[in-house]
Amino acid sequence: MGYIGKLLHLVDNEADVYCKDTPLMDAINRVITNLHYPVASMAATSEDDSLYPIAVLIDELRNEDTQLRLNSIKKLSTIALALGVERTRAELIPFLTDTIEDEDEVLWALAEQLGNFIPLVGGPEYASCLLPPLENLATVEETVVREKATESLRMIAGDHSPADIEKHFAPLVKRLSQGDWFTSRTSACGLYAVCYPHVSVALKSELRMMFKCLCTDDTPMVRRAAASKIGEFAKVVEMEHLKGEIIPLFNSLANDEQVKFSQDSVRLLAVEAGITIAGLLTESDIESLLLPMFRSAASDKSWRVRFMIADKFIDLQTAVGPTITKNHLVFHFSGLLKDVEAEVRASAANKIKEFCTNLPADIQEAVIMPNILPAVKELVCDTNQHVKAALASVIMGLSPIMGKDNTIQHLLPLFLILLKDEHSDVRLNIISNLDSVNKVIGIHQLSQSLLPAIVELAEDPKWRVRLAIIEHMPLLAEQLGVEFFDEKLNSLCMSWLVDGVFAIRSAATSNLKRLVSIFGLEWAQNTVITKVLSMARDPNYLHRMTTLFAINVLAEVCPPDVIAKFMVPVISNLAADAVPNVRFNVAKTMALIVPSLDSHTIEFQIKPCLTKLHEDEDMDVKYFADEALVLCH
Repeated sequence: MGYIGKLLHLVDNEADVYCKDTPLMDAINRVITNLHYPVASMAATSEDDSLYPIAVLIDELRNEDTQLRLNSIKKLSTIALALGVERTRAELIPFLTDTIEDEDEVLWALAEQLGNFIPLVGGPEYASCLLPPLENLATVEETVVREKATESLRMIAGDHSPADIEKHFAPLVKRLSQGDWFTSRTSACGLYAVCYPHVSVALKSELRMMFKCLCTDDTPMVRRAAASKIGEFAKVVEMEHLKGEIIPLFNSLANDEQVKFSQDSVRLLAVEAGITIAGLLTESDIESLLLPMFRSAASDKSWRVRFMIADKFIDLQTAVGPTITKNHLVFHFSGLLKDVEAEVRASAANKIKEFCTNLPADIQEAVIMPNILPAVKELVCDTNQHVKAALASVIMGLSPIMGKDNTIQHLLPLFLILLKDEHSDVRLNIISNLDSVNKVIGIHQLSQSLLPAIVELAEDPKWRVRLAIIEHMPLLAEQLGVEFFDEKLNSLCMSWLVDGVFAIRSAATSNLKRLVSIFGLEWAQNTVITKVLSMARDPNYLHRMTTLFAINVLAEVCPPDVIAKFMVPVISNLAADAVPNVRFNVAKTMALIVPSLDSHTIEFQIKPCLTKLHEDEDMDVKYFADEALVLCH
């Protein structure tokens, strides 16, 4: 049995590992008497040979090859199972604590493994033995390792009893908070929220003081970490301390001007924390304690801070409530829509629909018309493509909010401008949301105002724009009615079947099926089927293949007699096509329609054709013909 097989055998029998009196455990104890024994001595006897894979894993923890060490770290749980909980606590954990200096990817894997180690050290009562290696990992230079170690510490904190939190976990937080290097202090910021609720009143006061020190730390990276975690800490702090201590700290971070380095990164992280804190307070407290900070962020000298407030504006709106939104936030939102930075305008524009929807119904029109609509009109002609694309993705959603008259008077002209924009993604975003406008103004108004522009886009040079028009065609067809569709759009739908892009031709064939479902079989026979089948004589073999693709989808909505009378003869003629691709698609099409045909048609029209294709010189044609013949039988 190879090493992997032995290892799997050992893991499969892990229940026996916990039995201290079993021969297996005795052998493990003999083999792994000391973690520093070389592999050669471990494999000295045949009795110990079955445990050799575990010895290899342990030895690989010290191997010079990084990949071997990484593999061994990822299998730490196997080693721990073999050692048992006592030896894992007494030997493996100290060994790991002493060997923290390694490659970053190895340390990251170790930090991840230790977060799930509690069952392997004997359960929650022994969770504290995992703190030393994780504490070491929380101080290393590499950010991702520290973050993973902090995450694991937070996980195992939940398994500590209040007594263990106070005895073991809180001292760890103190040590990290008072570390000489900023790395330990940044890690400490993420541990206060999981520690604070479970300690005594005196220790809580001490933790708040230490967190205050982190918020005013000289190192920007520490203040940044504190800003990112202060909202989480605020959730577990008592209300009197929240108002008296945490919010002043927050306002200090939100106005971080310790400009030895210009720390807009601290201020932008404070925005999200402020929104979290706002959700804990009453409207009056928000207005007096937090509103100045939000005003400052909306007009911050750093565009990144303004971008953050724009990006989180809906969360802010939800947190502060409708009264503060109406009295204060509307002005700032309008200002963000007119920001000098395109990234800020784009982010704010993307929130327009949601912001307006969240306004109380009785004030929506009063707020939108004088405050939001003027800014929207400016954005329609913005010089930045991404701003217009963001606006185009949401502007149609304003129609249900503003109502029919305002949509016709104010929004339709803007839709037309965006439909004719030079950038395809702007046009695409408008087309994709036509149904929301149709529900408000009706198809008659839509056809008069927007249909000419839509028809023009149906021939757009960008194939994705044409594809979007195709996808919305059934909606337009259903609303316009058969007469209007035949007059204005039918020829357009047929032209897509011979488009130069395969995705367009494929979508156009699927479109036919949906149109037949809407207008009925009689319309299909008079209008569509004849035109589709005539393409079978087209000189371009791609168009002949499109005929087959169209038959594939039309057969799903047409009765057997129509398939047999109109489609089978055309398919049979194409079986003699000079192009092999057409011939094997004939076989595939026959396989698809066989379940819909009667036995007479199958016996006298389908089988002879497939039998001939079975003898084709092209291997693909023969293969698909054979598959179709099996279905015939």
